[in-house]
Amino acid sequence: MTGEKIILWQEEEYTYPAAYGFVPFLTSYIHEDKTLRPCMLVVPGGAYRNVSPSEAHLPAEEFYRAGFQVFVLAYTVNLLDEPLKLQPLHDISRAVRMIRRHSGRYNTDPGRVAVCGFSAGGHLCASLCVHYGDITDSDPAYRGISNKPDAAILAYPVITSGAYAHRDSMTALLGADASEEELSYMSLEKHVTADTPPCFLWQTVTDATVPVENSYLFAGALRNAGVPFAHHVFSEGVHGMSVASERWLERDFGVPYTLEQIRLLAEAMLDGKTCYPPEQGRKILDDFGLNGKKKEKWTPDMKVQIRRTFAEVGIWPELSRRWLEKIWN
Repeated sequence: MTGEKIILWQEEEYTYPAAYGFVPFLTSYIHEDKTLRPCMLVVPGGAYRNVSPSEAHLPAEEFYRAGFQVFVLAYTVNLLDEPLKLQPLHDISRAVRMIRRHSGRYNTDPGRVAVCGFSAGGHLCASLCVHYGDITDSDPAYRGISNKPDAAILAYPVITSGAYAHRDSMTALLGADASEEELSYMSLEKHVTADTPPCFLWQTVTDATVPVENSYLFAGALRNAGVPFAHHVFSEGVHGMSVASERWLERDFGVPYTLEQIRLLAEAMLDGKTCYPPEQGRKILDDFGLNGKKKEKWTPDMKVQIRRTFAEVGIWPELSRRWLEKIWN
């Protein structure tokens, strides 16, 4: 069952207008020994514009090797100009319910289902942690199944729509003309309660993309609500470090299956099925490395600097696993 693609929605259930044939799905990393194991749902970032492959396969492997049954979520994103609103939240909610519904098939413990989100994926996981009660499911088969995570790991998460917001994520999610009510709803530090699941947060002081204050705001809200949490702020590191390893730095992410929606959008442009010119489709394939050519992100000098942070930042998977063992035992 490792590598299984699990479709989340039936055709008539999923209506995001800019999907171009994409339907959100899970990819499985399942042990075959029939041992009941805790589950980790990995949710990559990408500013709600794409589902980053750098935060998919590598952390999934980490948690798989640590003994988890693992799923990676490819959720709905907005690369261009069709606001997502609550669709990604419905995607992750259905994913958690589906994992619990089929816990016997995948040998997952339905009482130990954690979510691990990176950047905008962290926002999506934290959204589920605070708004799970708002998200009902249209399929009767899921209505009696909880969508509340048992714990969350939030890696350099987008949290707030306020002064420290990552604006591109908020625009992709809600649109440029979002109402104050919508922005407040997605400013997650405002919605933490005593019923919010335990959370493990980490970020770096020098993150130049998502200000470190996002993590502090959520940690402060957790503390005020009496929710168990751990908060690690590392002294140095760039945004989007995933597992902070050499494989991540050299962009060895495996098959970029999380970019399926982006690929389908580009192909629709090339086939003349959108209002966008074919040239834009070719550019998208080039920009995301979907043309078969590996793209470098870092200069040699930047790689030297980033490698120096691995010894510190790279301990976060082990810290999070120990924290989960503590709260679950």
